[in-house]
Amino acid sequence: MNKRPLQLFFSFIALSLFAYTVWASSQQSLAEWGGLVNAPDKWWTIATLIDAYYAFLTFYVWVLWKEPRWTARIGWFVGIMLLGNMAMAAYVLLQLSRLRAGEGMPELLARRNSSA
Repeated sequence: MNKRPLQLFFSFIALSLFAYTVWASSQQSLAEWGGLVNAPDKWWTIATLIDAYYAFLTFYVWVLWKEPRWTARIGWFVGIMLLGNMAMAAYVLLQLSRLRAGEGMPELLARRNSSA
């Protein structure tokens, strides 16, 4: 496996989220955040959304690796981007249901799904 694309992807996530957090901090103190009620509050709301979607993408990297078929990969991508943690929980529950007796975290996390 070539790890360079993952290094670039996660470096982008870390650096861009850090940069936006620093910028949002310069616009308003986090202690004053109140959601979208006041104009400056939107910057922390946007930072929270960026953070959430980066987490969705991080989880999707695992899905992309586990799923051998492009139809499943695309379907789960759409589901995760639209439903967030609900789709992510459904994916993990599905993977847990596929475990055989005696299997645990290593098989859950590290075994790829079959293409059948």
